[in-house]
Amino acid sequence: MNLSHITRFTAILASLCLLLCLNSCGEYQRVQKSRDFEYKLDYAKRAFDRKQYVQAATILEECVPVFKGNEKAEEVLYLLALANYENKQYFDASNYFRQYYNRFPKGKYAEDARFYCGYGYYLDSPEPQLDQSETIKAIEELQAFLDFFPRSSKVSIAQNAIFELQDKLTLKQLQNAQLYYNLGNYMGNNYESCVIVAKNAIKDYPYSRYKEDLEMLVLKARFQEASMSVDERKADRFREVLDEYYSFVNNYPESPHKSEAENIRKIALKFVSDY
Repeated sequence: MNLSHITRFTAILASLCLLLCLNSCGEYQRVQKSRDFEYKLDYAKRAFDRKQYVQAATILEECVPVFKGNEKAEEVLYLLALANYENKQYFDASNYFRQYYNRFPKGKYAEDARFYCGYGYYLDSPEPQLDQSETIKAIEELQAFLDFFPRSSKVSIAQNAIFELQDKLTLKQLQNAQLYYNLGNYMGNNYESCVIVAKNAIKDYPYSRYKEDLEMLVLKARFQEASMSVDERKADRFREVLDEYYSFVNNYPESPHKSEAENIRKIALKFVSDY
C-alpha cells in the first residue's frame, strides 16, 4: 500500500468515525427528548457498553424514579451507581450503591453494591490534612461489607483498603500531635495535649505503621514537660520520661530514633536517683 492509499484510507476512517460520532450524538439528543423510558433504558445500556458513562448516567438518573417498583428497578439503580463509579464520580456512586443495598438487601448485586459503596468512599478519601468524613464512611462501609460477606473474593481488597484508611487517620492524628508539640508552652501546656492525642491514636490504631513515630513523640513531649517543670516536680516528671523511654526501646530496639531516645535517657537519669 503506497502513501496515497494510506492517506485515503485514513481519511475514510476519520470520516466514518465522525459519522458514527454524529449519529451517536444525534441519538443521544433524541433519547433525551423521548418519553419512551424503555427506549431510554435500552440506550443507557448501550451507552454504558460503549463506555459513554456520562450519557449513560444522565439517562439512567431519569429512569430510576420511573422504574421504581418495576421488575427492572434493581438493574436500573445498580447500573446508575456503576456508571458513576466508572466515570470516577465516586461520592455519587457510593451514595447510589448504598441506595441499592438498602432497597434490595438480598438483591442480585447486593455483594458488589456493598463493596463498591465502601471502595468508592475509599477512592474519594482526601489527603490527611483535610476533613476525614469520607475516610470514616469508607471504613464503616467496608467493614459492613466484610461482616455481610466474609467469604467474598474481595475480602483481601477490602481489608487492605481499611488498613490504608486507618493509617491515613493515624497520620492525621500524628500531624495534630506534632502541631501541639511544636506549639510547646505557647498559651498553655501543649506538650500534654500532644501526649493525649498521640496516645489516643495509639489506642485507636494499635497496628498502624505510624505507631513508632507516635510513641517517640510521646517520649519527646514528656521530656520537654519534665525539663520545663518546677524543681520540686522534676524528679517525678523525669521518672515518667524514663518509663516512656524503656517502653519505647523495648518496642523498637532497632529504631532510627534510638540515639535521640538514648540522649533523653542520659539527661533524665541526672534528675532521678533511684534509676
